[in-house]
Amino acid sequence: MSSTSTRWCVDDIADAIAAGLQDRVDADRAAQVVSGVDALDEVSLHPELASALARAGYGVHREERYIGARPKRSRSEGRRCDLVLTPNDRPLQDPQAVATLFDDPNAVPLEEAFWLEVKTVAQHTPEGPNAAWSNELLGTVRADVSKLSKDKGILHAGLLIVLWVASEDVATHDLGVWQDRCLDLGLPIGTPSTRALPIQDRLGNSACVIRLYPVYHL
Repeated sequence: MSSTSTRWCVDDIADAIAAGLQDRVDADRAAQVVSGVDALDEVSLHPELASALARAGYGVHREERYIGARPKRSRSEGRRCDLVLTPNDRPLQDPQAVATLFDDPNAVPLEEAFWLEVKTVAQHTPEGPNAAWSNELLGTVRADVSKLSKDKGILHAGLLIVLWVASEDVATHDLGVWQDRCLDLGLPIGTPSTRALPIQDRLGNSACVIRLYPVYHL
């Protein structure tokens, strides 16, 4: 933990996400929908995750620029983080408003927020078995760890992996391989918080496995 006043618990964040996804799974089952939540692509899942976290009391700020990109003059420039969380539904500080009439005294400084990148991969998709499963999980996800760990202004960060799988065993094995490769590469991930819930099998997926890794500085 840093010397800042905000303390973050990845277990609490994982619990909030799991509860929200469980609500969506239950709603899909009650409505007898043809396509469930596992048919959503990654971007379409973001609102579900944001709503789940908001219901748990977090402030949720989507597509915020990384702190290291803030010196760029244009707000449209620079990489963005999927979800940035603040405690107690508080606003996120705008550095350009500090010491001005628009500065919100209740706003959370960027370095005290929790920066969360999201990756979701489905073993089975509406088009059939996902041929890119291994590449999506083992390749592109590592880039998110690197982005978070290299931004020196970010003190609290995590990588959320949401897997839709035929069984929990598949997720446990493949996430183990992913984690070992990250550690072999020296990527700074911490002990993850894992949640699993059964879902109705519509596409070939019968479980959702959620794993949230803390990410530290390189």
